[in-house]
Amino acid sequence: MEETTNFSSGKRCAVVTGANKGIGLEICRQLASNGIKVISTARDEKRGVEAVGKLKASGLLDVVFHQLDVKDPDSIASLAKFVETNFGKLDILINNAAVNGVTIDIEALRAFKLGGGLVNDENAHLVNRVMQQSYEKAEACIRTNYYGTKSMTEAFLPLLQLSNSARIVNVSSIYGQLQFIYNDMVKAELENLESLTEEKIDQLLLMFLKDFEEDKLQANGWPLTVSAYKVSKAVINAYTRLVAKKFPNILVNCVHPGLVKTDISSNYGNLSPEEGARAPVMLALLPDDGPSGLYFYEMHVFLTVINI
Repeated sequence: MEETTNFSSGKRCAVVTGANKGIGLEICRQLASNGIKVISTARDEKRGVEAVGKLKASGLLDVVFHQLDVKDPDSIASLAKFVETNFGKLDILINNAAVNGVTIDIEALRAFKLGGGLVNDENAHLVNRVMQQSYEKAEACIRTNYYGTKSMTEAFLPLLQLSNSARIVNVSSIYGQLQFIYNDMVKAELENLESLTEEKIDQLLLMFLKDFEEDKLQANGWPLTVSAYKVSKAVINAYTRLVAKKFPNILVNCVHPGLVKTDISSNYGNLSPEEGARAPVMLALLPDDGPSGLYFYEMHVFLTVINI
């Protein structure tokens, strides 16, 4: 479903994925508050329409909903056609949609943390009792987080190139840092921008999923906890650099928004969704001489992505 548009002309236009709640919804709110026309998207049509209704009720009228499943090529194509027909171009793409790749026992996780437990690979034998991983969840996580981001980017690049101030913001995570991957070959591949290709990323992901299915994560140096989420965010960081290099006329960056209390984090964190949205919005509104191909930790450049 899509809404008919009543957008005023002359404004910049943004697409935000995974926008019916949490950080995504707040990104829409803050962009609209800054005079941006916003297409808010979500898999769940009912929730998406309700979320946009709340924004409009608060006086933000330049927001419209369009259903989107980033795993579905037809859904992406429908959205791209909608944007092309109504606006002729796209100025801002924020790839926010993501899943965590685990099944969480909330009460058990709360008890684990209250008891002083840390969610890290050293405690994997304990953590994986309260945050269970499965191959199906891992595969869906990679498809949503990485391939969803890649498919959205590829579909909208033609429309972004029609803008004179195009921005792509990929919402990443502190878990995407390469310190969470122990396989030196994988880290070397992801670090080397000169030799890195999308095909190599595909090969690494196939290796990861094969090792996951064969219970060889530890043997082959992959993360042991929240494994697919960490790998998906690491390759998103690498892909960000590739796109930034290939399209120098577009500012392309990735960002860890902070530890935000949302559903994907089981409401653990020290930031509200409003606070978590600030950094992605800042990157969406960068001036034309702003940076590209970098990894931001909240509001600041952490390091070039090549070094993380």
